[in-house]
Amino acid sequence: MTQEEVIGRVVEVLMQLGVPYMVAGSFASNLHGVPRMTQDADLVIDADESLVVRLAKALEGEFYVSEDAAREAVRLRRMFNVIHLDTGFKIDLVIKKRRAFSDEELRRRERGPLAGLQVDFATAEDTILTKLEWAKLGDSERQYADAVGIMQVQGRRIDWTYLERWATALGLTDLLARARRGERYRD
Repeated sequence: MTQEEVIGRVVEVLMQLGVPYMVAGSFASNLHGVPRMTQDADLVIDADESLVVRLAKALEGEFYVSEDAAREAVRLRRMFNVIHLDTGFKIDLVIKKRRAFSDEELRRRERGPLAGLQVDFATAEDTILTKLEWAKLGDSERQYADAVGIMQVQGRRIDWTYLERWATALGLTDLLARARRGERYRD
């Protein structure tokens, strides 16, 4: 089973349970920008405790998943992971944050291809913002480079008004401006 097929399997279960989700992180960046290898996948989900318990039970057998970790992730608005038993591939299930940007990001998700399925992905703009946020939080050149790569590939298709509005709200204005100019993360 490929990484994409493993993600597809989790997405199928999320859809069966009616859990709003979107593929984010490196897989969204690969869709919108310059592809690179990754060791895991990120799926943002909007779920309460009862839904993550149902999700954990539905994935048992194919995946290692801790019901306790899933419950704690919901309480703390963090993430928990599931690990595909046959391949060892890890998927981080990120509980949607309680903030306006996260609500908007999930609302704007769009369909894209993955392992022969049409699944929900974070948009190019929202992936840029999230990558810049992670770059700032973790001082990560790789996250920054992913954001720049999306800008280069998407070019004129990018909604700059949307990006600038949310960059201001998220405290990313300077980082977005540098990325837009194609500057390196560190000078």
